[in-house]
Amino acid sequence: MGETLGFIGLGKMGEAIAANLLKAGFSLRVFNRTPAKAAALAAQGAVVAARAGDVAQEGGIVFSMLADDRALENLCKERDSFVERLGKGGIHVSLSTISPATARDLAAHHANFGVTYVASPVFGRPPAAAAKLLWVCTSGSEAAKKRVHSALEAIGQGIFDLGEEVGAANVIKVCGNFMIAGAIEAMSEAFTLARKNGLDPRQVADFFGKTLFTCPVYQNYGKMIAAGEVKASGFDLALGLKDVNLALQTGASSATPLPLASLMRDRFLASIAKGRGELDWTAVSLDVAEQAGLK
Repeated sequence: MGETLGFIGLGKMGEAIAANLLKAGFSLRVFNRTPAKAAALAAQGAVVAARAGDVAQEGGIVFSMLADDRALENLCKERDSFVERLGKGGIHVSLSTISPATARDLAAHHANFGVTYVASPVFGRPPAAAAKLLWVCTSGSEAAKKRVHSALEAIGQGIFDLGEEVGAANVIKVCGNFMIAGAIEAMSEAFTLARKNGLDPRQVADFFGKTLFTCPVYQNYGKMIAAGEVKASGFDLALGLKDVNLALQTGASSATPLPLASLMRDRFLASIAKGRGELDWTAVSLDVAEQAGLK
């Protein structure tokens, strides 16, 4: 396709997304704080940069996939940042799950250098990212979104345009992850109730996944919770707490009470206090079972 893209952040999601961009024919300059994580992409043809700023070409496009608001803000505002290197006509596409307020602040910061910030958070776990099955939500400048459209098409199964208000896509992302957290809590409680009344939770999950709740969240997470197979993979519980806090922060800034989010924050905190922060966020089901006197 000719154009060289920059890509920063090669965690579980970032590496899979970057690999799909390479497969689609884009050239990539990549950076990760831990250089070893870039080795697989280098073998596929990506150029590994020594520092984040080196992935940017003047007037070019840089994608980022970072863990949280602070990591993204530090990267964008560091001295001689990739944002400064992009300069006039450059575009930064942020795939990260951050607060809408941070997205708006970064858009204003980017504008000081002539760079357009496009919010494009994604829904899907690492296997979905690898299989190009992500759902992409995007918001920002129409011209910038048009320019990056083919790259976004290369990483997911569908793109939903939320308009030009740059924080809109992050509102959707925060709402979505809050709803997933609520579904995990509901399934954890329901399956524990079924188990204490003599039913096999796997049978219960199978029934609901095929009848009342025929959607990926209930089908996929339901199987994991029912089987009790909580591993250190997928989406870390600590990141789940971060996203629940984002929902609460967004609620506070818009005078929106979120009592379920408050409950989930405490549930996640209790699980992290028990040393489960690096487990998948379905590990909250263990806390539910323990409260019911189950192993």
